[in-house]
Amino acid sequence: MGVPGEGFGTVTESEDTVFSEGTGSSDKAVLSEDAAAPADGLAPAEEKLDDADDEFDDEADGDEAEDDETGAAEGDVSSLEEEGEIAADYIEGLLDIADLDGDIDMDVEGDRAVVSVVGATLHELVGADGEVLEALQELTRLAVHRRTGERARLMLDVGGFRARRRSELADLGRDVAEEVARTGEPKKLRAMSPFERKIIHDAVATAGLRSESEGEEPNRRVVVFPAG
Repeated sequence: MGVPGEGFGTVTESEDTVFSEGTGSSDKAVLSEDAAAPADGLAPAEEKLDDADDEFDDEADGDEAEDDETGAAEGDVSSLEEEGEIAADYIEGLLDIADLDGDIDMDVEGDRAVVSVVGATLHELVGADGEVLEALQELTRLAVHRRTGERARLMLDVGGFRARRRSELADLGRDVAEEVARTGEPKKLRAMSPFERKIIHDAVATAGLRSESEGEEPNRRVVVFPAG
């Protein structure tokens, strides 16, 4: 078995806060969770969209404010469904252009829209360590933003890649936490995307240890510390 933490790719994000013992994740950031290919030449408005994404994706507290009225909550769901429809149309267009097959599923999970390409193994849309998927997700978010004028926090998945990666990273986080608890020595992992780091932070916190993100993109990584 390889060294825990090796073999996971990098994407982008910016500033993570400390994950304290037993509290879960609170990885606040200033750049998109998954900004890959289109980073060069982003307009200021698009950079602000990126800034907002990580604040959602990596924040432990989740919703900072809850709607008191049912109508507001229903409006939120309606907006997320609209995001999903716009994103699905955008992805469908890309599939047609690339002459790739695949069915598109739309859903709402919590306070984000989820769009999945299913029914085919589309390695071309995932890439090594998910780099292509991350870039495609960012392009899709920007496409939704241009249509709605609102920051898009939707999640794009292809062939169940994210579900598999989430499971792998959760296992990795538990393995590293066990190693650090046994040796009493901090453990630095390889650079990861915000999506990946958050899963590691959550797994480490569940194990009762503390973790932080350090470094600058594209080399930002998780460091796991012994309890206390």
